[in-house]
Amino acid sequence: MHIDNRYAALCDQLGEPRFFHRQRPEPLTAPQAVHFNQPLAERLNWSWTQPAEWVPILSGETVPTGFDPLAMAYAGHQFGYWAGQLGDGRGLLLAQLRDQQNKLQDLHLKGAGRTPYSRGGDGRAVLRSSIREYLAGQALFHLGVPTSQALGIVSSTTPVQRETLEQGAMVLRVSDCHVRLGHFEWISAFAPQLLAPFTEAMQQLYFPETCQAEQPVLAFAEAVMLAQVRLVARWQVVGFAHGVLNTDNLNITGSTLDFGPYGFIERFNPEWINNHSDENGRYTYGRQPSVVQWNVAVWMGNLMALGVAAADLRALISRYESELTAAYLAGMAPRFGLVAPEQADLTWIGAYLDLLQQAQLDYHNSFRLLTDDPDRWLAQFENSALRAQAADWLKTWQARIQGTEAQAVDLMARHNPYYVLRNHMAQTAIEQAERGNYDEVARLFDLLAQPFTWQPERHRPADLAPLAADAPACAVSCSS
Repeated sequence: MHIDNRYAALCDQLGEPRFFHRQRPEPLTAPQAVHFNQPLAERLNWSWTQPAEWVPILSGETVPTGFDPLAMAYAGHQFGYWAGQLGDGRGLLLAQLRDQQNKLQDLHLKGAGRTPYSRGGDGRAVLRSSIREYLAGQALFHLGVPTSQALGIVSSTTPVQRETLEQGAMVLRVSDCHVRLGHFEWISAFAPQLLAPFTEAMQQLYFPETCQAEQPVLAFAEAVMLAQVRLVARWQVVGFAHGVLNTDNLNITGSTLDFGPYGFIERFNPEWINNHSDENGRYTYGRQPSVVQWNVAVWMGNLMALGVAAADLRALISRYESELTAAYLAGMAPRFGLVAPEQADLTWIGAYLDLLQQAQLDYHNSFRLLTDDPDRWLAQFENSALRAQAADWLKTWQARIQGTEAQAVDLMARHNPYYVLRNHMAQTAIEQAERGNYDEVARLFDLLAQPFTWQPERHRPADLAPLAADAPACAVSCSS
């Protein structure tokens, strides 16, 4: 196992005591293994694979030699407003490792106790939210979405008060980066003398190619923007809504971070509010692209202090929509079997989504039906007028893939999943885990590892069931 604590070394080099805080985790009481991500452990060359070895680490009892736990300070805009100093209020960057591909990976322990950035919070995480994060990372990773994953979960008898009294838990999440847009906001506001060396260090570490550009900081801004474009395009393609896209919830490398009230869209409604604290619908699935653009534009404003011209940044952010459209089309095309997508395809792709929305059909099942049985796809439309529109759309699609049918079906089968993490699936696993039974967590973990493969020996009918017509779409609490 190759430990490479680059961020801790940088903190020491910058010499700003407010920028981070070293501390050990606060252990849980009577920790118990819930689940361990063996494939991820292998990619990390993780040394401790038996419960007797990894549970003490993930519960905060043991800090291995070479680990250097610290809480990061950062700031951010939350729900569109400046929130000032934030930071790791219940998590610690335990260490950074080089994986089997020599890529740097952060080990971040969530639920590790109070830090100087807790802002009155208890510094804990609960079993409910830890399971949701664990399974979401697994689902997104195997759907091809850039994401953090988690190495494992432990539960405990530590009581944690949320809306009710819940079980304390810890989850060790693994991401290629925990440096957020909000890190730059914190430095600009509270330690502006660090902005140049910090930015240069982040370029060298995560985007080394930008260091040789004619305007290195502008090239860095472009690289970060394109990383966000690729991320949000993939979210839109797979039907994922993050739920809380504040500037402190986006990292610079563009991988999914900070799972809270997320959800996979079921009945197709772009304005579905999946975070019950999001009263105005700022963070709906349909608004994710524009919110991410806003976040990136706010972040870019910090770079003008490094000599980047405002006009150059405006020109860069003006490319966001075209870059997003291209990334979205590239992601959606294989879902429809398009071997050589064209810009004009977006028109009938939009018509398909409009049909789903009007008929309130399940986003994921509809794609899979189109893949496996177009006649059954058409039969979903019970309204005669909508069925006529759908029949016309089906003819347009069949004409579009004419001559490439075999390739089209193969593409669709590899890009339209049978299984996604529906909220009721996660909730069932949570309820069983709270009673001490972790079998459902394990079953879903394995099921979601092969979302494009039919698994009758593993799946249950509820895994494929869309929301009942009279059931409201789920909105999840932010509390975790």
